[in-house]
Amino acid sequence: MLLFKHRSVVKINMADLDHEKESLAKFLSTHFKLASSANLEGLELNNDDVSSHSLAEMVNKFLKSKGFNLTHWVSVSNNVVKINKFQKKKDKKNKHPVAPSTIKHGW
Repeated sequence: MLLFKHRSVVKINMADLDHEKESLAKFLSTHFKLASSANLEGLELNNDDVSSHSLAEMVNKFLKSKGFNLTHWVSVSNNVVKINKFQKKKDKKNKHPVAPSTIKHGW
């Protein structure tokens, strides 16, 4: 007989969008009736209420509604939904640059 059952949680890791924690919690509460609690990395939800893949879709809807879908993307691994930031592309340097022509045309 188990006296204390270990509750399983689904975590949302949103270190890059830390200032949007409360907004995401409110979004999940109003649109999907999900209760969440805040922690250092982001939010935690009860695994009995929602699966990690369906939570990832909900977080993606939140990002789209706030306009963050152009700069951030959602990944899922085990019971962690992570909000990642897109990496900036580095400018390619030309290996063989061509100098401008210095010939003067006299016509």
